[in-house]
Amino acid sequence: MDLLDRAELYLHHHARLIDRLRFEALFRGGSRARVLDVLSCYQNEDGGFGNALEPDLRGPGSQPEPVEVAFWILDELGAFDSPMVAAACKYLSSITTGDGGVPFVLPSVRDTLRAPWWETEDDPPGSLVPTASIAGLLHKHAVTHPWLDAATDFCWSKLSVPGELEPYAARAAVTFLNWVPDRGRAESEFARLRDAILATVTFDLSAPGHVHFPLDFAPYPLRLPLFTQDVLDAGLDGLLAAQSPDGGWSGNWLMWTPLVAHEWGGYVTLQHLNTLRAYGRLPA
Repeated sequence: MDLLDRAELYLHHHARLIDRLRFEALFRGGSRARVLDVLSCYQNEDGGFGNALEPDLRGPGSQPEPVEVAFWILDELGAFDSPMVAAACKYLSSITTGDGGVPFVLPSVRDTLRAPWWETEDDPPGSLVPTASIAGLLHKHAVTHPWLDAATDFCWSKLSVPGELEPYAARAAVTFLNWVPDRGRAESEFARLRDAILATVTFDLSAPGHVHFPLDFAPYPLRLPLFTQDVLDAGLDGLLAAQSPDGGWSGNWLMWTPLVAHEWGGYVTLQHLNTLRAYGRLPA
C-alpha cells in the first residue's frame, strides 16, 4: 500500500467530511464543488467562519482565524472566485480595528468552548495573525476589496517595527511577503527580517513539543530565499518518514480533548500531502 493509499485509509478512519472530500478532490479526481458546499456550511450569515472549522475554536460564532483556515482551503482548490470570499472580506471589515488589522481572536470567544490558549483582552488590537496570511492569500489570487488595502498598510506598518517575532507571526509575515504585489518592498523587508524569521525556526527535525519546522514556513516553494535546498530536502525526507503506521500525520501541539486529535489529524494530513506534492514528492 503506497503513501496515498495509507493516507486515504487514515482519513476514512479519523477525518472530518470536509477533509475527506478535500483528499478526494485533490488526489482522486473527486468533486471540488462538494468541498465548497461543505465549506459553505461553516460560514455564518455575517460572512465569517466558525463552527469548529478551526478545530480548537469549538463555538458556532465567527472568529478571524477560521477565515484564514477557509482561505487556505479555497487556495488549494483555486476557488477564490467563490462568493464566500467577498462575504468573508465583508466580515473582516466589520471587525477591523482602527489600525487596519483584525485581532487574533475576539472577546466573544470567552462564551464558547475552546482550547485554553484562545484568550484575549477586552479590546484586542489588530494582529499579524491572521491579518498577514489572509492578506497574502488575497493578493495571491488578485482579489480586490477595500479591506485588503487597509490590511496591507497594517502589515507593512507592523513589520517595520523593530522587535522579535513569535513563530506564528513570522509564518504569517512570510505568506504576506511572498505574495504582496510590491515585490521591491517585499524583498527589501524580507532581507531585513530574514534573520528574525529564521530565529523562530526549529531546524532539529527530531525536536519535541510545539515547535515550528522549516516546512511550516515554506509548505510550498517560496519566491523568497528563506531556506536552502538541502534544508528543504531534509524536511521533506523527514515528513515522509513521519507518516504514522496508520497512514496519517498529527499536530505537535496539545490535543486538549480527544475529538480535536482526530480533526487536526485529518487537517494536518492534508497539509502535508499538499506540501509533498508541491515539492514534487508525490505525483502531480
